[in-house]
Amino acid sequence: MQSALWVSKTGLTAQDVKMTTIANNLANVNTTGFKRDRVAFNDLFYQTQRQPGGQVDELNELPSGLQLGTGTRVVGTQKIFTTGDMLTTNQQLDLAIEGQGFFQIEEANGDLAYSRDGQFFRNSDGLMVTSQGLPLVPNIEIPEDALTITIATDGIVTAQISGQAEAQELGQITLVNFTNPTGLEARGDNLYRETGASGAAIEGVAGDQAIGQLRQGALEGANVNVVEEMVEMISTQRAYEMNAKVVSASDDMLKFLNQSL
Repeated sequence: MQSALWVSKTGLTAQDVKMTTIANNLANVNTTGFKRDRVAFNDLFYQTQRQPGGQVDELNELPSGLQLGTGTRVVGTQKIFTTGDMLTTNQQLDLAIEGQGFFQIEEANGDLAYSRDGQFFRNSDGLMVTSQGLPLVPNIEIPEDALTITIATDGIVTAQISGQAEAQELGQITLVNFTNPTGLEARGDNLYRETGASGAAIEGVAGDQAIGQLRQGALEGANVNVVEEMVEMISTQRAYEMNAKVVSASDDMLKFLNQSL
């Protein structure tokens, strides 16, 4: 009974972590480019009191053993990098990636971060920057007298300049991909950082090989399915209640022993 209390305690802790993950998914349902998390569980080690296949005598062996589990634990969370819904905005600097790939963003310390959030703005220097003011890499500088900006599916940026008949090419936006995107470190502010688990960033042109194309005037919404998250929430709540019920039942059994003996 004492062991049952500890086993159910691990279940309560694990379900609490899962509920926190679900809450974060739902909180970011309107976050541009957000990727939902899912939780991975493992069972804990077993106390083996009779080894499966152990010898009973010279001729016979146990067909099964006696192994008592000690509970569960959360071993990790995994980002699900499926593409979210495309939201048309008709804003010239809004970009969505159709398929795999990440934008390269230069952080304040000079390091590169990566993002699926294509909501860009123009700063006082004419550079394309994120909502946090961090510049896009490669830098795209938009002239002051630019009338319209056109971004092709392969990332080539052109601008129609006042007084000029032909459009002027401003540069090309390149994307990066990773061998294992789920190994990226989530930094907040819609940014990810490369880790040893993700592998090195592989830079390429949008539309080439496994890298997706760019769509101007659109943003990628969060890939959170609200109905699915609500079902997961109900399932988690019931699992939590069942583990709490085990605690209560074990307590009642101990109470009975204390009163009877």
